Amino acid sequence: MKPRTDAEHNERMKKIQAAQAKKIATKTVEKGLLIVHTGNGKGKSSSAFGMAARSIGHGMKVGIVQFVKGTIDTGEKRFFDRFPDEIEFKRMGEGFTWDTQDRARDIAAARAGWEEVKRMIADPAYALVIADELNIVLRYDYLPVEEVLEAVTARAEMKHVIITGRNAPQALIDAADLVTEMTEVKHPFRTQNVRAQKGIEF
Repeated sequence: MKPRTDAEHNERMKKIQAAQAKKIATKTVEKGLLIVHTGNGKGKSSSAFGMAARSIGHGMKVGIVQFVKGTIDTGEKRFFDRFPDEIEFKRMGEGFTWDTQDRARDIAAARAGWEEVKRMIADPAYALVIADELNIVLRYDYLPVEEVLEAVTARAEMKHVIITGRNAPQALIDAADLVTEMTEVKHPFRTQNVRAQKGIEF
């Protein structure tokens, strides 16, 4: 294939620009989004925390509730604790279910975390609420999916909610405005026996 000249390239970019401008002009709705990050690949929580950083940059107040993950010392918690006026970060889990091995205790921790999420969703001060790893809680039936759907669909018009975790239930996917499925192609934990790395996984 013959390479394009600079003039041909510029002409093509002008056409793409015009087409994009026409497309953007049709997008007139502004609303709070229900966002779901799911799938087996890495990056679900990381993406949500990136949106939290963006929101803080715009002067928006953020609430984060972490389910399941426990009290491990993470880089994201250390970072967001530097912005106490802009973000509330609550770790409500007690570790992975295979560590606790106590269903009643896991359900109680999930319920306590969910009450914090509901409080943040109901509070108009929060522009963005992140329920990190809530999908795991839903997968194990620690909370009713119907209760979660009721709260997130009744939120204020401009409030954004992000729910992360593998195996998002279909009902939540159907209700969401934006769904991203992370696909694992290769991971050093499996291919090279590499432990979780500071700054990458936690």
